[in-house]
Amino acid sequence: MQLELIERCKANSRSAQLQLYRKYCDGMYSVAMRFLNNQGDAEDVLQESFIKAFQRMEQFKGEVTFGAWLKRIVVNGCIDFLKAKKQRMVELDEGYMHIEDDSGWEVQQDIDLAKVKKTIVSLPEKYRYVVQLFLIEGYDHSEIAAILHISETASRTRLLRGKAKLKEQLQELNYGTGS
Repeated sequence: MQLELIERCKANSRSAQLQLYRKYCDGMYSVAMRFLNNQGDAEDVLQESFIKAFQRMEQFKGEVTFGAWLKRIVVNGCIDFLKAKKQRMVELDEGYMHIEDDSGWEVQQDIDLAKVKKTIVSLPEKYRYVVQLFLIEGYDHSEIAAILHISETASRTRLLRGKAKLKEQLQELNYGTGS
C-alpha cells in the first residue's frame, strides 16, 4: 500500500502527495517543534521539508522507511533554519579527544521528561543538537556525524559533554527548587 503510494508520488500524483502528507504531517511537526520551539518556524520548516521530499522522491530508494527518510529531511531543515538565523554551530576539531564510557549516566528519579527536554533546549548549540538527536530522536553517532557534518568522535565527545552539562543543570534545577 505505502509502496504504491510512493510510486504514485514519484509520478507527481497530487492526491498521493496529499495522502503521504496527511500520514506524516503530525509526527514530522513534532520533530520540528522539538528543534525549533516555535510553532510558526516549525510549520515553515515542515512545509519546506515536504516540498523538498516531493521534489526528490526519485532519490528515495526504500533502503530505509519513508518516515525515516522524511525525518532526516526535516531534521536537516531545522538545523539549516537555525543556522540561517545566525545561531551558528561551533566548529571544533575534537578528533584528538579521548572518549570515556558513559553508559552509567542517570538523573534523579523525581526529574520528569518535561524538565529534561526544557533543559536540553538551554544547552549550548554544539551539545544541544547531538544530545537531542541521540537521546530524543534516537540517531546513532554515525547518523549524527553525517547530519551535523562532524566526525563520529566529535559526536561522542559532544554527547558526553552535553549529557554532563545536562545532568549538572538538572541537579541545579532540582536543588534550587528545594527538593
